[in-house]
Amino acid sequence: MFKPKHQAAVSALLSVSLLSCASKPTVPFDGKSLAGWHADVRAEEGAPAPAASFGVEDEMLMSYGLPVGHLITDESYRDYRLTVEYRWPAKPGNCGVLVHCSTPRYLFEEFPKSIECQLLNGNAGDFWCIGETISVPNEAERRAESDPATWGGDAGQSRRILNLTDGSENEVGEWNTMVIECSGTSIDVWVNGDHVNSGHDCTASEGQIAIQAEGAPCQFRRIELEPLPSAAGGYNPTP
Repeated sequence: MFKPKHQAAVSALLSVSLLSCASKPTVPFDGKSLAGWHADVRAEEGAPAPAASFGVEDEMLMSYGLPVGHLITDESYRDYRLTVEYRWPAKPGNCGVLVHCSTPRYLFEEFPKSIECQLLNGNAGDFWCIGETISVPNEAERRAESDPATWGGDAGQSRRILNLTDGSENEVGEWNTMVIECSGTSIDVWVNGDHVNSGHDCTASEGQIAIQAEGAPCQFRRIELEPLPSAAGGYNPTP
């Protein structure tokens, strides 16, 4: 597999932009509450005392892992840089950050139509296509199936796109920084300064952002957005 590596430390990022690209900054997660987010957890429907899949503890957004579901922003966004700092507080497992979310429960009556930027321990930065799809360099090597006819985002298709690096994640219990840049129909992902994925010709260019609960507790101490200077602008982490 093709594995170039881009070494650099991720600089501090500030600000947020709504879909309208308004200049006034806002913050998707304020460290105090889940205001601006809503949960979609199928298992909780109709339960007399549903278990919470998401919460806030010690100024951190908590994905408790179970029941499986999604925490979704109320607002939609485009042309932005998303910075997420996360860690596994105990046994590592699966979680993800979804961008360009639209139709709820599109796949397997669970996952919203979107592109997932994987947080699964050991695989951070993989793309998972959920209803939407995206193209990458060396795609035949990075999809599970080399036949382009199988590539897509629906059930039965080859939906996973491997990342570009090994060893970009920190040790379990340490904080990781993922930066996701959505510019037009392009998506780039960095993990701890390494450029781990790059896609183009995505079938979506805007939508909501979601955090998964998918089996293992995951903590988020920072979720920040800032508008890109232009749709063609690039993000280059600097020391």
